[in-house]
Amino acid sequence: MTETHSIIIGGSSGIGLAAARSLTAAGHRVTVAGRDLDRLKAAEAAALGVTARQLDACDPVATRAFFAAAGAFDHLVLALGSSSGMGPFASLEPAAVKRQFEEKVFPQLFVAQAALPHLAETGSITFISAVSSRAHMPGTAGLAAANAAIEAVVPVLAVELAPRRVNCVAPGVVDTAWWDFLSADQKGAAFVDFAGKTPVKRVGRPDDIAAAIGFLIADSFMTGHCLVCDGGLLLAG
Repeated sequence: MTETHSIIIGGSSGIGLAAARSLTAAGHRVTVAGRDLDRLKAAEAAALGVTARQLDACDPVATRAFFAAAGAFDHLVLALGSSSGMGPFASLEPAAVKRQFEEKVFPQLFVAQAALPHLAETGSITFISAVSSRAHMPGTAGLAAANAAIEAVVPVLAVELAPRRVNCVAPGVVDTAWWDFLSADQKGAAFVDFAGKTPVKRVGRPDDIAAAIGFLIADSFMTGHCLVCDGGLLLAG
């Protein structure tokens, strides 16, 4: 039986690294890719058996070369993110929203495109968006636009790329480095506030989202869906 090979772009930390650990534990051969060499080395050490490769996913030539070198594989996880584009709409800088698309939306789309010649017909693509696409939270218009764009593409690609499966996970508030734009005190206060609004009474952990990613990869009858994994935050209204 051929070993299942999964590739995680943006897999050197946070949700991507948690997914790498989870898939490795499930018996996959896992390759993670990212820009930061130090983080990649740490990822190899933290997730036993994971292979790390340096890649700037915003570089289309490098991305095509990366997949050509990787060869045939089974599953693609797109854990690329950006913290740009947040703030009140009245003062939102167009450049910040543009950066959110350039760092998250466009790389996810065109990495998936570059992967297609090497992705098994029985395989899958899992995009990562965020609940800002549907949470109606003031100050998140830029984030909502970007994440909604990713989610809108998923059912289209599920039909167009069939029999390959295409899904998405929309995380809620998760304790990752994404929040490092806040001071430790500010982050702690924000997490207490979000936990109080969330039925499960805590913020998410990267392993929570990794489990959702693993489910979508493992279930061969799931395609075209965006799985919200937010601890029930959207239920808070």
